Amino acid sequence: MTSVLDALIRLRGPVPEFPAGEVWLTGAGPGDPGLLTLDAIAGLAQADVIVYDALVDERVLALAQSSARLEFAGKRGGRPSALQADITARLIELAGQGLRVLRLKGGDPFIFGRGGEEVLALAGKAIPFRIIPGVTSGLAAMAAARIPATMRGINQILILATGHGADGEEAPDWAALAKLGQPLVIYMAMKGLEAIADALIAGGLPADTPAAVIASTASVDERTVTASLADIAATAKREGLQAPAIAVIGGIVALRDKLLP
Repeated sequence: MTSVLDALIRLRGPVPEFPAGEVWLTGAGPGDPGLLTLDAIAGLAQADVIVYDALVDERVLALAQSSARLEFAGKRGGRPSALQADITARLIELAGQGLRVLRLKGGDPFIFGRGGEEVLALAGKAIPFRIIPGVTSGLAAMAAARIPATMRGINQILILATGHGADGEEAPDWAALAKLGQPLVIYMAMKGLEAIADALIAGGLPADTPAAVIASTASVDERTVTASLADIAATAKREGLQAPAIAVIGGIVALRDKLLP
């Protein structure tokens, strides 16, 4: 990994030092290693142990130094998953052992990634930590699908929402969001997409509003389908799209057809 650090130093100057007993909460981006930040690579090159999520690409993990220990801590909806309390406790335990702990999350750790919960726990135990942002999957998915996140004359607001409530939390108020008439980027949308679309239409969003589902962003399996809001859930199901996926709803989706080769 010395060659990796040498290359980073040539690109950005001195890289941030990873002290023993510290946790770096790091965004791995949506998958493709090309979308990693330089500081994320610096963390991978120095970490003693990497606690990683289910959506972290194997090509990203391959950038770790050869002596690093990899610990899977994936959480996937509807599948056996690590408990958040156990993940947080493990980070505290590893840091207490004087290890350099890289907590590696898909996308950005602070956007529907429970990163805030983890750093609050670390702060409560006086464990030093560093936050390294990542390219969030919602914005990366739109870029890959050639859907501008903002477009003059179409939108001045972009709403990021989760497709379902977690641990007993209520789902977003879709009717209230529909009344805003602004584009929605919905994470973890596949399971409840039909109900979400129905709720948005009931809230006043026109049934013919352009919509897209983008699955497996930044991977070889990446696929995008488009349809009206009324038909998007059925279209995604018919085409066999599966999680992980992002749904985009709003006038910006209509621009995709003009931007395709």
